[in-house]
Amino acid sequence: MLEISSDEFTEWLAYYQIEPFGEQIADLRHGTACALVANINRNIEHRPEPYLADEFIHWTQSEAADSEEPEQLDDPVAHSNLIKAAVFGIKPG
Repeated sequence: MLEISSDEFTEWLAYYQIEPFGEQIADLRHGTACALVANINRNIEHRPEPYLADEFIHWTQSEAADSEEPEQLDDPVAHSNLIKAAVFGIKPG
C-alpha cells in the first residue's frame, strides 16, 4: 500500500492546482480533439452551434459531475480513501 505524509499530500494537492494530471485531464484532452474533428466536419446548416469537448466525455454528463456541493463522509478513513481515489486514482483495498 502506498503511504505518504500529510506534508507530501499537501504538496501534491498544490501541484495539482497548478498542473492538473490524471485520467480526467486526459479525457478532457481527448474530448477537445474529438470536438475539433467534429467541428471541422460538421454541417453548419444542420448544426449551427459548434460541438464542445463535454459532449465527447461521458462523465461530464452524469449527475455527480453536476453536483456543486462537496461530498463529506462521516468516517475519516472512508473520506481519506475518497480523496485518494479522486486525486491519485488509488482505489481502497
